[in-house]
Amino acid sequence: MSNKTTSKANIRTKTKAESVTPRVALVLQGGGALGAYQAGVYHAMHENGLTPDWVVGTSIGAINAAIIAGNERDLRLSRLKEFWELVGHGDLMDMSKVSDSVRHFNTWWTTNDVTARGVPGFFAPRSPNPFVLGMPVAPEQASFYDTTPLAETLARLVDFKHLNSPGAMRLTVSAMKVACGSLVNFDSRDQQIGVEHIMASGALPPGFAPVRVDGELYWDGGLYSNTPLEVVLDDESKTDVDGNTLCVMVDLWSANGPEPATLDQITNRQKDVTFASRSERHIENYLRMYQLRRAAKALYDKLPPALRSKSDLKEFAGLNDNSTIHIVRLRYGGHDWNMPSKDINFSRGSIEWRWEQGYEDAMQARQRILANGETFGNSDAGLVVHELVMPPVS
Repeated sequence: MSNKTTSKANIRTKTKAESVTPRVALVLQGGGALGAYQAGVYHAMHENGLTPDWVVGTSIGAINAAIIAGNERDLRLSRLKEFWELVGHGDLMDMSKVSDSVRHFNTWWTTNDVTARGVPGFFAPRSPNPFVLGMPVAPEQASFYDTTPLAETLARLVDFKHLNSPGAMRLTVSAMKVACGSLVNFDSRDQQIGVEHIMASGALPPGFAPVRVDGELYWDGGLYSNTPLEVVLDDESKTDVDGNTLCVMVDLWSANGPEPATLDQITNRQKDVTFASRSERHIENYLRMYQLRRAAKALYDKLPPALRSKSDLKEFAGLNDNSTIHIVRLRYGGHDWNMPSKDINFSRGSIEWRWEQGYEDAMQARQRILANGETFGNSDAGLVVHELVMPPVS
């Protein structure tokens, strides 16, 4: 590891006249206990002075994002560590000193204990719970677990006054309306963000109950789209962004995998495919719109001034085709023995390993970027994906 720090100046975008620092966005998927990998990625960014201007998250990604955006810089990493240390489940033994088969058994044991007793500071079984017996309950109680402990943890670890103050890091979290199935993005740029918005983004049924926000019930945004990349792409296409955007996207699930042969492997593959990134589709849609915007702007610029001034054409004057989005993609590479319950594997050893892996992957990505001389400059393509594939790990 290296404690050497660098600033955003190391990845400045060169223009003809000057250097412009790109806007930095951090995009975090949902994935339960796998979210410790995201924390490790942020750890490396924090050490190297790459502070996000904007964090976008869903589910566990929303919790990590709220802790990052909802604290002053000198508290962000310590508050993030406090959360993951709090939710970590004690292991039967030191997982770094035993064989892989023993680690597998330890993970099985801790996961079953989490299922039975919950996670301190996160969720606890409802007792008594008529919902388990199929009886009707209030919608806010329609779940196996009570997430009141998480609400208390967020209230303690996230400074919502700071989060909602002018000039604070922008935060966007996604949730899905239960009544109609539409995705809603709660954005600190447009509204005051509170505990309920973060809770709504992580309310995955039937484990967790929906959360009511302004009279509407919401479930986990991952049910609609588990990778909120489209939030960044839509923002870029709707606004006249001055300069480029560097988007660090952290994937926790893999759409690619071997053919399953056991029930566990099938269930694991199903969950991976369900929650894996749909970023390729979002990127294709963005590129189509980008090309259309460029063509429309080019045609508008060729019109005589008299036609340009017409009210129905004025919106074309604001079209921007000079900025580029650079997506640096980091993928969690842990196989977790093909366990379908890997997202509730809060084993402390597993959490520590995931955090360390996220840190190492991000540091390797930084070294590759520097070695390749990447400047994240303008591109006629409008969007460039830096697919930094890491070696497989177990």
